[in-house]
Amino acid sequence: MTLRTLLKIAWEAVVRNGMRSLLTMLGVVIGVAAVMITVSIGAGARESVAAQITGLGSNLLIVIPGNVTLNGVRSGTGAASTLTPDDGLAIAKLAHVAAVSPAVGVKTQVVAGKNNWSTSVTGVASTFTFIRGWDLSSGSFFTDADTSASAKVCVLGQTVVANLFPDGSPLGKTILIRNVPFTVIGVLAARGQSASGQDQDDTIAIPYTSAMQRLTGTTFVSVLLVSADDAASIAPVQAQITALLEQRHRIIGGEADDFNVRSLQDIANAASATASVMEYLLAGVAAVSLLVGGIGIMNIMLVSVTERTREIGLRMAVGARSGAILEQFLVEAVTLSTGGGLIGVAIGAAITFVVALIAHWPMILSPGVAIAAVAFSAVVGVFFGYYPALKASRLNPIDALQFE
Repeated sequence: MTLRTLLKIAWEAVVRNGMRSLLTMLGVVIGVAAVMITVSIGAGARESVAAQITGLGSNLLIVIPGNVTLNGVRSGTGAASTLTPDDGLAIAKLAHVAAVSPAVGVKTQVVAGKNNWSTSVTGVASTFTFIRGWDLSSGSFFTDADTSASAKVCVLGQTVVANLFPDGSPLGKTILIRNVPFTVIGVLAARGQSASGQDQDDTIAIPYTSAMQRLTGTTFVSVLLVSADDAASIAPVQAQITALLEQRHRIIGGEADDFNVRSLQDIANAASATASVMEYLLAGVAAVSLLVGGIGIMNIMLVSVTERTREIGLRMAVGARSGAILEQFLVEAVTLSTGGGLIGVAIGAAITFVVALIAHWPMILSPGVAIAAVAFSAVVGVFFGYYPALKASRLNPIDALQFE
């Protein structure tokens, strides 16, 4: 028989017992759907994490103070006050460093006319918007000249604008930060929540020199933000910064560093590991489901062989070869498994779309994965359908015709 004839007979057998065929395909449907969900959501999660990390900054490295030991008592990371603006200037001269910005953070109440708001005020350099990849919605950012002059200028985040100036533009207006008047020269573009759930728009940026001289009175900075010129340079730049600061802080071999240089790659690796665990879990579900589905196909094909024993005997009596019988039942098994695979792809794509919509992840559906899933379901049909088909092809025609 031709393949077309075999497919026609297989389809008629599937349709004739529609409910039974659908229930038989259920295991394959779940398995293939799980494969689609695993790959699609895993890829979407990775891309979402990568986008969030990219949003934190352009090839960002963060230098923070280390711990200190006083009279045998060790304090935690960040307790030391060791980083200075001069450290930042020295780092800026290193190879493959695109930009550096000191940062000084202050949590305080801000007043504008009759309105007030508690927010984070961060003293940074003019390179801050480049390092963080953060655009302005209006106005301008402060310049190097403003930083050198410790100018009383500021740039507001959208949340601060909404609470201090709900009725109009803040540009050119004055706000009080710890009773120090600052003129608003710009507004940052909306950024939304960070990966940790913090409102990134609830912030005010001022020159770091203004923060140090007018707000905190310190000579140290809270953190140094460093941008490498490309992703490949992050690791070398990290090593250079460590060596430079050890030299500047006179840290000899064997002593603990009083600073830490951290790369966002560590965060990316942790997120990737989490996504991989989820993928392995769903892959296990898919494997078990496909196994169960394959066993179901084998079981139903054995039942079908028993039910159609007289039909098989009649076909053999009129000249059908064993190979034709084998092909017929094998094609039926493959039709069942492939049909389940196609339904599973559709269900998997629909679930992926819903999850991406709810979780706000990018929806990544690879045609290659869909094709591979359907092909694998066909292989399951061949593997688990071969024994029933072989059993049918080896029936004795006389015994088959006498079967009741």
